[in-house]
Amino acid sequence: MVQYYLNPGFQQQFPQFQPQFQPQFQQPSQMPGIPPQVTLPNNGRPPFVEQSYIENILRLNRGKPGIFHFSFEHAIEAGKNTLAIPGVVEAAGRDHVILSTASGKRYLMPMIYFDYAEFNEELNYFNQQLTQ
Repeated sequence: MVQYYLNPGFQQQFPQFQPQFQPQFQQPSQMPGIPPQVTLPNNGRPPFVEQSYIENILRLNRGKPGIFHFSFEHAIEAGKNTLAIPGVVEAAGRDHVILSTASGKRYLMPMIYFDYAEFNEELNYFNQQLTQ
């Protein structure tokens, strides 16, 4: 029963919780299937390998001039569902890119509308060789 009004003489009884089992923890070296002496390089962390997602490639090429093409399912006018923005990448995240143009205008564009980019110079890209 829940007390909704102040009644100084009323004391509600709550049942006491009694755990039904005691958890038992084992040391990692005693757990089945895990060898006792496993060490990872880089102070116990796995090596970091950058992945070649579009936003990471755009981030590597910040400041390089290019033309960035976007398309949209919906359009205000028929045939006006594409946009080409000449400019440079200021920043890129998982779901967006920030572009700035020569006139000083900035665009925050969702990556879902991004189609492709054109550059007139060599792009920076990730090292394609695995090092051990």
